[in-house]
Amino acid sequence: MTNNESNTNPGPLSGVKVIDLSLLLPGPLCSQHLADMGADVIKIENPRAYDGSRAMFKGKGGYPALFMMLNRNKKAITLNLKRPTSKEILFKLLEDADILLEGFRPDGMDKMGIGYEVLKEKFPKLIYCGISGYGTSGKYVDFAGHDLNYLAVSGVLHQTGNPPRSAGFQLADVGGGTLTALSAILAALYFREKTGKGQRIDISMTDASLQFLSLYGGIFSASGKTPEPGNDILSGKLPNYNIYQTKEGRFVALGALEDMFFQTFLKAIGMENLTKEIPFEDENLEKIKSILTDFFLSKTYADLESIFLNEDACLSPILSMEEVAKDPHLRDRKMVFETKHPKYGDILQFGSPFHFSETPFSYRMDPPEHGEHTDEILKTLGYSQGEIDGFRKERVI
Repeated sequence: MTNNESNTNPGPLSGVKVIDLSLLLPGPLCSQHLADMGADVIKIENPRAYDGSRAMFKGKGGYPALFMMLNRNKKAITLNLKRPTSKEILFKLLEDADILLEGFRPDGMDKMGIGYEVLKEKFPKLIYCGISGYGTSGKYVDFAGHDLNYLAVSGVLHQTGNPPRSAGFQLADVGGGTLTALSAILAALYFREKTGKGQRIDISMTDASLQFLSLYGGIFSASGKTPEPGNDILSGKLPNYNIYQTKEGRFVALGALEDMFFQTFLKAIGMENLTKEIPFEDENLEKIKSILTDFFLSKTYADLESIFLNEDACLSPILSMEEVAKDPHLRDRKMVFETKHPKYGDILQFGSPFHFSETPFSYRMDPPEHGEHTDEILKTLGYSQGEIDGFRKERVI
């Protein structure tokens, strides 16, 4: 896919303006989703301390791979928010903005004199969304943390096994931060459409991670017992919902949770009588699991190909990133594609997971260089080139 080949439909959020102060992953991925839906996103970075994702996981020629994955369809300016003049520029940007997104600590914006109460007074229709680890209240409000901490405090890590294991990816950041913020922002836009009122959205990645445990919360509420880590219905107890190793040392995921799918799977491997001979009851689960373990250890991926392709067997190969990048299903749905970048050539992109029939995803702009649109945007705010040059001398931009 290239810019010229991509759909140029303006998107369902066309006309919505977003000022994005967030850095690294949760906020930038959220604003990218908004941009993919057609919003005009302006990314603000410090002129001498750019978004750290620009420096992470660089490829050939200095290609900032992580930044490229999170920042398409945005414009970028530099603004030193600690300089007094920067407030004037930020306020001008916010005059016609709909959303401000930030990912500082809960008091970070207040310390710069641009917290929600200040902005609410000046821009009552503004939707202000802050993403933080523990939220703006509570015992842990001032604690630093990362994904692993939020999953630990919310109880998610407890369910991963004994001992607990890291998820291996940023579950709290994306599921708890990015997507929760996105849904809240869209709801706030709808509310403002009806009432004309903006509001503050307080996103805690810990709060949102707790929602991943809704099933186990229900079990705990009913029984009063803490689900056994690594040995409950979705974490390894069931032979029909488990991970198995193959002959060549690879792994497969069997997700035949309902009996109809499990029976389809058993028939496909020639064991249709297994649960008749060994009833599917708690005392027999380990025995059934052992039989399936031996089965998979005797088979290669090639041997299992027909079962992978059985629509109701619920058996899937566990794909590596290299395989994901080539997967025909994901390619067909434009979830993985390459685009031509003028500086770096072909760059890998993950597509938008939001598939709209009338306003489909469009790749309108490459991820921006640091401060690429600073002069352009400041001129639209009424500043002259002389004033802009002065801002640079004063280290405002």
